Amino acid sequence: MDIQPFRIHVADDVLEDLRKRLARTRWPDEIPGSGWDYGSNLAYIKELVEYWRDSFDWRAQERAINEFNQYRTAVDGLGIHFIHERGKGPNPLPIIITHGWPGSFFEMLKIIPMLTDPASHGGDPADSFDVVVPSMPGYGFSDPPKERGMASWRISDLWAKLMTEGLGYERFAAQGGDWGAGVTTRLGYAYPQNVVGFHVTMLGGAAPVPGSGEPELTEAEKVFLQERDHWWQAEQGYMHIQRTKPQTLGYGLNDSPAGLAAWIVEKWRTWSDCNGDVESVYTKDELLTNVTIYWVTQSINSADRLYYETHHNPWVPARGERNQVPCAFAAFPKEISRPPREWAERSYDIARWTVMPKGGHFAAMEVPDLLAEDLRAFFRPYRG
Repeated sequence: MDIQPFRIHVADDVLEDLRKRLARTRWPDEIPGSGWDYGSNLAYIKELVEYWRDSFDWRAQERAINEFNQYRTAVDGLGIHFIHERGKGPNPLPIIITHGWPGSFFEMLKIIPMLTDPASHGGDPADSFDVVVPSMPGYGFSDPPKERGMASWRISDLWAKLMTEGLGYERFAAQGGDWGAGVTTRLGYAYPQNVVGFHVTMLGGAAPVPGSGEPELTEAEKVFLQERDHWWQAEQGYMHIQRTKPQTLGYGLNDSPAGLAAWIVEKWRTWSDCNGDVESVYTKDELLTNVTIYWVTQSINSADRLYYETHHNPWVPARGERNQVPCAFAAFPKEISRPPREWAERSYDIARWTVMPKGGHFAAMEVPDLLAEDLRAFFRPYRG
């Protein structure tokens, strides 16, 4: 596998075109006093777009990202971008960390130094990791798939090859949230000979089939299913369009940077532990760096398409089959899905269950210290 160093450099004309488009935004109307009830608030998105156009410094963000060791390689013919940072402890444990939607590899930049060099962040150097953070196919600086069928479970096959054939790690750890949790779970299921354990911030699983002889739902599981149904009714609109007609959505999001920002930032606000104030957790620069990565790579359409591909090409373990690789779950209070432990134990070998005091869907950026400490603690026994 031919691995080549990579540095981000967005062409000047791409950035100039972005500024011109932002200046020409044609704004929609809004019901007075509606806040965020109908979706992204007009006043806030106008403020964000003005900052993006006049004050945001992409070149500064680009330089900061390029401080990390980045590479590109072809895995099964698909160009994959990834960060690979070596640990500074006596025996670093390799770990691959997978982002989700509408995030990117950029989500993980705060947590990488905490894992590679724990001694510089109040930890034990014996807990260091070699950290690999790829961009999923169709996201950021990885290639968009050109054929049907690149579902989330297929990404786990790419990651297994990247880690073993590309980087020479026969045994490694894995972590993920959102789509990354699905990729990580499938890694453990399909490659138990390689994965020492996996850590996720979202969990799947299935309810028992009535009359099957499986244990009936507990009261906590019933409440969880009610909460999930409520979330589907209130929040699942983005998912339904992206798994049915993503191409139609893509024309608008790929053409309008203001529209792209509104589509993405609303999720960062809704899914984070921010009490409705997204900038109490993230800076404008952080929000816009993530959005700009989607814009300059024109990857929002291929990223959204992952929903379609996975919906039409699902991976479902055999009924009643549990993932045998040790699993840790970090339960952040504002995560969009928070199952009880007994739900998880139907499908996973739960070795660690941490109820976090704060945090939401984008934990690696929102509360990196909490996530890093949980990763160090969970993987400590699996370093042999």
